[in-house]
Amino acid sequence: MESAEQDVKLRLLRAAKKLFAQQGFDRTTIRQISDEAGANVALISYHFGGKEKIFEALFEHFVPNELIRASVDRPFPPVEGIIHIIEQVMQYRFREPEMMLILQQEISLGTPRTGVIRKYMFPIWGKLRNLLEEGRRIGVFRFRSLDNTLLSVLGSILFHRNTDYFQPLLEHTPQSAQELVDDVTEYVLGGLHYAGESVKK
Repeated sequence: MESAEQDVKLRLLRAAKKLFAQQGFDRTTIRQISDEAGANVALISYHFGGKEKIFEALFEHFVPNELIRASVDRPFPPVEGIIHIIEQVMQYRFREPEMMLILQQEISLGTPRTGVIRKYMFPIWGKLRNLLEEGRRIGVFRFRSLDNTLLSVLGSILFHRNTDYFQPLLEHTPQSAQELVDDVTEYVLGGLHYAGESVKK
């Protein structure tokens, strides 16, 4: 019985993730989620307590929270820490494109659900801020505004390749996940005026 319940919960979560990414939270109904999952509509309330709660459950289930906690607790040197965060976030983009779309939509629109996203994502963004600040303090990074630099780095890793509007201007050169990680890492470290060794593998 427990296995069957877990299967239904996972199907509902996957259905919600797909529909929220495709059409947004507000335009997605409980009925659509249950139909997509092939489950009774009452099971969303039973397992999650409604649409807002299933939204938060996506971040509990599909965000690597243990990895985030480990990264936050690990005492990285600034450069190594920045590289680690970029790699983990960019690799996550490839693994969970629907979650990234949800995150981008909610942040861009400034919805009430950004509080949920802050709860799960601010620990790693806070770590990023601290690494930038420490790197500037010890002289491995050079930049004027910590706030502007943090927002620029976040924009590079969170919204990179959100490019439908810009498609006519792009070369459409295929890239592996690691090539994209390397390109974004070099771009970010260049913007920080890091003058150390190249990070390309």
